[in-house]
Amino acid sequence: MDGNGRWAKARGLDRVKGHIEGVESVRACIEAAVEKGIEYLSVYAFSEENWNRPQEEVIALMELMMQSMKNEFRTFMDNHVRFMVLGNRARLSENLNRTIDEMMEATSVEYKTTLILFLSYSGKWDILQAMKKAQAQLSPEAFQAMELADFDQYLVTAGIPDPDLLIRTSGELRISNYLLWQTAYTEFYFTDILWPDFRKPQFFEALEEYARRDRRYGKVK
Repeated sequence: MDGNGRWAKARGLDRVKGHIEGVESVRACIEAAVEKGIEYLSVYAFSEENWNRPQEEVIALMELMMQSMKNEFRTFMDNHVRFMVLGNRARLSENLNRTIDEMMEATSVEYKTTLILFLSYSGKWDILQAMKKAQAQLSPEAFQAMELADFDQYLVTAGIPDPDLLIRTSGELRISNYLLWQTAYTEFYFTDILWPDFRKPQFFEALEEYARRDRRYGKVK
């Protein structure tokens, strides 16, 4: 989700206003995912690198995320949406972690769509922590014998399917350290639309484009 700051700047507003408007786009995409029966929807909300932003913006973003979680709780429950947060949660505040745990537990039953918020996450960090976890849990022989398929269980996304489609907004043509292992065969969709302007019609357009793709996974059809 990219372009919040540029959206705000173009309107003479503070960057935080762009993040607030971006929350509306998240809500719209959740509604669209529920309507289409999409089982997993992930949003890259805050990367490990984002901690290097000005402290005032980081604090505002964390407060916004916590308030947004609380505000959306009823919507999640009414629409059978399971809420998850994945990332380096050790860097989050105790208060935010407590709110996350409460939300995750409350929404973990009778769900149809899973919303994954990647928070304080980076693909390189995920691979590194997975390697450390595997090495700590396996014997040296088992670690050396580990196959590619065995590695998934040590990533933070263990048990979650790899993404079929990755949408990148605001004209950026990179994945910015997001799900580096998991997106090996993901279809990419790039758009110049800034995230606060990305709503249901734009989401449906991305899905239609994805439906036209011919996914071969390295094979010949």
